[in-house]
Amino acid sequence: MLNSIKPKGAVTKINIKGAEYVAPYFKCWVRKEFTCDHQDYHGEFIHALAIAVNTIPDRSLSFQVVFTGCEIDNHEDMENVHGGAMWARMPIQAIVFDMAMESYPMPMEDHLAQPWDCESRDHEVVVMDRVSSSPWVCKIDNEFYQGKYLFTVDYTNNTIADSPDQHKQSHVIYITEECEWQGNLVALPNNRVRATSPALWRTGEGAPDFAPSQYIHSAEGHESYLDPSITFNNLYSEELEEE
Repeated sequence: MLNSIKPKGAVTKINIKGAEYVAPYFKCWVRKEFTCDHQDYHGEFIHALAIAVNTIPDRSLSFQVVFTGCEIDNHEDMENVHGGAMWARMPIQAIVFDMAMESYPMPMEDHLAQPWDCESRDHEVVVMDRVSSSPWVCKIDNEFYQGKYLFTVDYTNNTIADSPDQHKQSHVIYITEECEWQGNLVALPNNRVRATSPALWRTGEGAPDFAPSQYIHSAEGHESYLDPSITFNNLYSEELEEE
């Protein structure tokens, strides 16, 4: 499913499976070794725009990126060989958000950047405005870090994704706290994050007393649907009886 995201969280759905265009796009840096089979260029970065996100079951999130060539700014001796070139399915581990920082962050291991792999090819991208303005608290490797929320990937049309006790979202966030991972993107489920909004709620501390639901709630599975007089007991039922 291909979804365009508009500002203020509006989502336009287009029926194409397996990829979603993300708009507004975001500027980023790509670890250059990911463009060379990890054989060379370690510690070097190429500037890009992330314009789409792709989900493949049992893999990390990946992005469609278009390179900008901006890495040659202030380097008159460098040629712009990357601008306009594109790369599909660039893993989240390769992406660093374009933000002010003292140095590029250290790479993260796969299980830290995204502790749960994508659950399905079919998904929806949403921007949850009410929790997008204030910092998020992210639990990574048993430590807490501040981050900035970008968007959420929600999966469906898969046995795991549609099971109420197994379903997980991927909240895409970049680390803003000054640390070795500042700028890295992560994709975390609900039980690894806490949204803050001082004007609307008090941020809690400690572990919430939650347990995954084992139930599926559905109106049409109720026995009352065997009785037409109940099923069709709507605003027009009396008029129909009179006729």
